[in-house]
Amino acid sequence: MTQLIDFILHIDTHLVTIVNSFGNWTYLILFAMVFIETGLVVFPFLPGDSLLFAACALAANEIYGLNVWILFAVFLAAAVIGDTVNYEIGRHLGLAAANNSFFGRLINREKLKSAEAFFNKHGGKTIAIARFMPLVRTFAPFVAGGSNMHYGKFIHYNLLGGFLWVTLCCVTGFFFGNQPFVKAHFSLVVIGIVIISLVPMLITALRSRKTAA
Repeated sequence: MTQLIDFILHIDTHLVTIVNSFGNWTYLILFAMVFIETGLVVFPFLPGDSLLFAACALAANEIYGLNVWILFAVFLAAAVIGDTVNYEIGRHLGLAAANNSFFGRLINREKLKSAEAFFNKHGGKTIAIARFMPLVRTFAPFVAGGSNMHYGKFIHYNLLGGFLWVTLCCVTGFFFGNQPFVKAHFSLVVIGIVIISLVPMLITALRSRKTAA
C-alpha cells in the first residue's frame, strides 16, 4: 500500500522512469493501467485522473517523445473498453457476486454501496458523471450491468463520459502540467485533483444522510 501511495503521489517521476525504460511500449502500459482501473471492479484504487494529467504533461515536453494525440486515443479506448468490460461483468455475475464468499472479499462493499446509491439517484447519467469521481467510476458500470441497464443507453453515457473525462485531463495536463509551480508541487496537485474529484460523492453522501434523517 505504501508503494502504491508513493506511485500516485510521485506519478510524474515514475512515468519518466517508465518512458525511459520502455519507450513506445509506454502507450500499452498506460492503456493497461487505465483499462484495469475502469474495467476490473477489484482495482478501484489505481490512479486515474492524475495518471492522465501526468502523462499529458510529459507529452508537452518533447524530450520524452510522447504524442499527446496518441495518448488521447489510448486513454479514450482504455476508458470506454474498460467500462464496457466492467458492465458485462456486472451483467453476467450480477450484484449478488459481491456477497460471494470468494469474489466478495475482493470488492470494497462500502464503495459499491456508494456507487449503487449514486446510480439510484442519477440513473444512466451516473456512467458519465462517475468518470470524474475516483472509486465510484470503477463501480458504476458494474452496478449498471448488475441492474440490467439497457446497453444502448449505457454505451451512450460511456462514450460521452469517457470523451469528456479524457479531454479534460489531457488538456489540463498538456497545458498546465509543466508550469513551474505545478512541477515543484506535483504531489500537492495530485492530492488536490483527488479531493476535487471526491467532492460530488461527498455532497451526494451528505444529502442522502440528510434525507434519511
